Amino acid sequence: MQKRLSRKHFRVRLEDMIVTLRQEILSGKAAIGSYLPSESDLEKRFELSNASVRNGLKVLVEEGFIEKIARVGNRITSPSSEQKTVIKFGYVHSFAGLVEMEELLEEFAKQYPHIVVHPIELPSGSYSKSLKQYMEAELLDCVMINNNNFQDFVENDCTHLLEPIEQMDDLYPFLTEPFQQGGHTLVRPFNYSPVVLCYNKKHFEQSQVPLPDSSWAWRDLFTYGQQLSVKNERFGFYFYLPSRNRWPIFMLQSGTSFQTDDSGNYRLHGSKIIESLEACRDLLDVFPRILSESNADAEALFLEEKVSVIMTTYFFLNQLRDSNISFEVSPLPGLQDSSTLLIINGLAVNSRSSNKEAAKLLVDFLTTYEIQLMLRRKTLNITAHRRAMEWEGEESGYRPSRFFLYREIVPTFRLITELGLSNYQLKSIQRDIMLFLSGLQNSAALSSRLEQLLIEAKESNIIHSS
Repeated sequence: MQKRLSRKHFRVRLEDMIVTLRQEILSGKAAIGSYLPSESDLEKRFELSNASVRNGLKVLVEEGFIEKIARVGNRITSPSSEQKTVIKFGYVHSFAGLVEMEELLEEFAKQYPHIVVHPIELPSGSYSKSLKQYMEAELLDCVMINNNNFQDFVENDCTHLLEPIEQMDDLYPFLTEPFQQGGHTLVRPFNYSPVVLCYNKKHFEQSQVPLPDSSWAWRDLFTYGQQLSVKNERFGFYFYLPSRNRWPIFMLQSGTSFQTDDSGNYRLHGSKIIESLEACRDLLDVFPRILSESNADAEALFLEEKVSVIMTTYFFLNQLRDSNISFEVSPLPGLQDSSTLLIINGLAVNSRSSNKEAAKLLVDFLTTYEIQLMLRRKTLNITAHRRAMEWEGEESGYRPSRFFLYREIVPTFRLITELGLSNYQLKSIQRDIMLFLSGLQNSAALSSRLEQLLIEAKESNIIHSS
């Protein structure tokens, strides 16, 4: 009886060896052209006899995963189409062109020919919702997710869909911390950007207006913006106000956050937050509030040279690489302080994926020094890899002279969560704030309305999450 039991365990160990080695090859963990460990090492690893190890290797040879080279070892061979692992990679549709995604995936295919990556572009308008649905249905193995999307996952109690991933020391710590929960890192930072100003240098020269610098307050921008304006030709300054990456910046610059009193209520009458919105409203009086339906439309106006200055991100600068516009960047002007919004794009693995190892290899590959350096040299992105961004050498194309100002303004970076509100609460108050900024509501009415909406949204979000 004992003998039969041992034989059963032996067969299990042999099968384990075959399955494990096959999976390591399919996932790309064992690279094409490399050699498997020696037979004696495999004996120790899987607790098998030499004869059993050879039988297992014979199976992998017959399946076409390895070839036996006399007196050398067992070399991993190029796979047939039937042997390849397919992983589905989801990201927002506008992202691919900004980071040369096609080229990155081609490089990945060269290094990991056993893995085929199918890119899936998702709509930007409901990206968090689409991500959740696709991941739950196991239609995505690897995803691009930013810190705002991650906050949506936290608030909707679905971070369990994100597989814990190894933290990288070469990435800036302030990029990793927003993606940590319960002692685990759930998203690997890929690239990031603060919200900044981008301006047309030619327009400033024509209008003889001083170039913006870190000393500017918003009143300076709006004063000079009027001088930059040319009737029936261009506006001096514009941004898409309803964007959640734009209007909250004025509240972040109040130097305070939303807090409840001892009874759990918000008290906003006369607060610095309301004062910051009042300043924003006053400054906006001379500029158009809505000419577009998204940030992309506002940026298109800049590309058409119909706007001299816009609020934007480094991500957008990549759309300017092939234009004839001489552009430059500058920090945002300030109110009570000079805070700006930080946006971080990261990579995550679906915990429900049946190809997690292959998906992790893609995440690791896209955050290596070599790939991040490729992004640094060929694009205008700020990569998450510290050493890659410290590279110095001949530039491959036009790069604004003030491109590296982001290094100096790191102390001004703020996450939208630092307002003290959930994404759900921010969405609930946006309409009333837009009414106020449009002059259709006074400060007292706005304060009362926000106090009510914030409590209702907080209670509703608690019920929804529980």
